[in-house]
Amino acid sequence: MTTRTRILTGITTTGTPHLGNYAGAIRPAILASQDANADSFYFLADYHALIKCDDPQRIQRSRMEIAATWLAGGLDVNRVTFYRQSDIPEIPELTWLLTCVAAKGLLNRAHAYKASVDKNLENGDDPDAGISMGLYSYPVLMAADILMFNAHKVPVGRDQIQHVEMARDIGQRFNHLFGNGKEFFTMPEALIEESVATLPGLDGRKMSKSYDNTIPLFTSAKDMKDAISRIVTDSRAPGEAKDPDSSHLFTLYEAFASKAEEQQLRNELLDGLGWGEAKNRLFQLLDGQLGEARERYHQLMSRPSDMEDLLLVGARKARAVAAPFLQELREAVGLRSFVNQTSVAASSKKKAVKAPRFVSFREDDGSFRFRLLAADGEQLLLSRHFADGKAAGAVTKQLQSGQALDVRSEALGFSVWLDGACVADSPAFADSAARDAAIEALRVALTPLED
Repeated sequence: MTTRTRILTGITTTGTPHLGNYAGAIRPAILASQDANADSFYFLADYHALIKCDDPQRIQRSRMEIAATWLAGGLDVNRVTFYRQSDIPEIPELTWLLTCVAAKGLLNRAHAYKASVDKNLENGDDPDAGISMGLYSYPVLMAADILMFNAHKVPVGRDQIQHVEMARDIGQRFNHLFGNGKEFFTMPEALIEESVATLPGLDGRKMSKSYDNTIPLFTSAKDMKDAISRIVTDSRAPGEAKDPDSSHLFTLYEAFASKAEEQQLRNELLDGLGWGEAKNRLFQLLDGQLGEARERYHQLMSRPSDMEDLLLVGARKARAVAAPFLQELREAVGLRSFVNQTSVAASSKKKAVKAPRFVSFREDDGSFRFRLLAADGEQLLLSRHFADGKAAGAVTKQLQSGQALDVRSEALGFSVWLDGACVADSPAFADSAARDAAIEALRVALTPLED
């Protein structure tokens, strides 16, 4: 029997979906859910929304608009599990279990937290001014979303790859501490769809609410037409040849047109079609493709009880997976019934010494690196950059091979060398005594990794 690939996608409920959201995330996800080999989980990430927004009316409205958009766009709730994050009480409980094993040093490196700290420092403020624990521990909540359902693939943008890697690291640590040989959590992989459209907005920049350059998706045909009329074009008059490849109006058309329609508009622009007529063609194309979905959207928005029923059915499906799994995890950490408890000797059996571990990750520039973390999660080594994961993996294997370590002291730190090349560096230490103690701790730490 072939195992179906479990795919999980969350949509933060802080705004109204626009054409860019539809082409870049909603449409490809709905198409992917129709794959017979996919087991798809889609959820409204309304707990995540609380981190970014403190307007209850906006969050409630956004939850309804995003749910209606997915359903109107053709999401088949009989094929997928579609639910609200806040309807699954097992999610915040798992978040706490994972918080208790997540290293603070790991969360310190989260991009969103670091960006907020950097901005505060630029402004001369306290580093943590305005930063909530929600923002700081956001990666743990995302890890719980992913690990609760043991997702194999998580479609994300490049800015979210780090969070999937953090989910892997936190899941590995939980498995190591409480698994006793059992792998509770599947290690998820970030799925980057290079072919997914990133649509330009009215001004040519990426379509985004923050730029106020969006084209509404389902509000009304008039609103869509008005927005399209504001697309910035060059000054070439009707009758003058126009370059389709430098026109973001043509890029928008291309994202929704057939090859024949795309080629026809290309030829007509080259022959001097006016921009006003080209904008009308774009409106006619979008209205033709989205008109029925727009009607379904407004029907759903006028009957919120129908959406409520569908989401509660989805929540029951999700909890049928989450509730028994969380009970298993509660047992693993020791939160057991007094009546049906297992043998204390057996249940409390743990390794006398917890081994350190290597954690591999990919940087924003595409290079690969690894960390050597102590059993308590503190960093012992950070590698140099490698061109690919295979090269980084070969170095970690060599470090675990038992060969003599070439450790070279450098001021208040040290580096590790293999075959005449530096492969990793330590953090800086307070003094040379602390540095020398750390070198000895490193040698001891690598010993259990030989097993």
